[in-house]
Amino acid sequence: MFPIIFRIGHFFLPGYGLLVSLGFLMALWMVGRLSRRAGLDVDAVLNLGIYSAIAAMLGAKLFMLALDFDYYSQNPGEIFSLTTLLAGGVFYGGLIAALVTAFFYLRRSKLPGLATADIFAPAIALGHAIGRLGCFAAGCCWGAPSKLPWAVTFTNPEAHQLVGVPLGIPLQPTQLYEALAEAVIFAILYRRFARPHRPGAIIGLYLVLYPSVRFLVEFMRAHDGLNPYFGPLVAEQWIALGLVALGVYLMRGAGRAVLPAVRPAQRKR
Repeated sequence: MFPIIFRIGHFFLPGYGLLVSLGFLMALWMVGRLSRRAGLDVDAVLNLGIYSAIAAMLGAKLFMLALDFDYYSQNPGEIFSLTTLLAGGVFYGGLIAALVTAFFYLRRSKLPGLATADIFAPAIALGHAIGRLGCFAAGCCWGAPSKLPWAVTFTNPEAHQLVGVPLGIPLQPTQLYEALAEAVIFAILYRRFARPHRPGAIIGLYLVLYPSVRFLVEFMRAHDGLNPYFGPLVAEQWIALGLVALGVYLMRGAGRAVLPAVRPAQRKR
């Protein structure tokens, strides 16, 4: 794996940071492309993407601190440690923070809320697929020990030092499971976007597909133990169930008007 791409003195380029940045840029590119096809204000949509990305980074970190509150309350110095700063955080925390930020931004702008959210759905899936490759490069978000023939074994001491991944133990490649699933979800959403759909149907489909994948992957992730406050499921799985319910609601017609299919001529604008 490649937790560090190269090092010059005390400066180093982390593999996670490189791939997450690439994922963000690809997601922004996709947002611009789809907003043009939908006839929306490209600059306003891109600004929304940037604000939401900043909120997502903060939300992912805060959610990570909240879930490990006991550890960080006993080790407050770790909050600003290199390990914590390099950690990607919890994706759901970032997603929720981004949704809240988008809600308030859309209230102040003239962008249609559900139609704009539909634009972001394929972009989020694309960026997340690339970002999960960054997780695999760094070794974070690792899976439970496994004897499967495709289990991966991390051996790089720098990966263990940076993110704490256990070395020399075959693990479920949960990062790759999510990366592959998000790539498939992106393809599904991208094709669905070009067909007639109700506003909210695309983001609704995303909120059904990805949380369902995450719910299943959590059974293969390494956890310190069952969450005593949420019964047999971890917090991420309960959040997944809530997001699936929201996705079903949106798919069933939160927006009543049906948007037309995007014609080839529109794609070239």
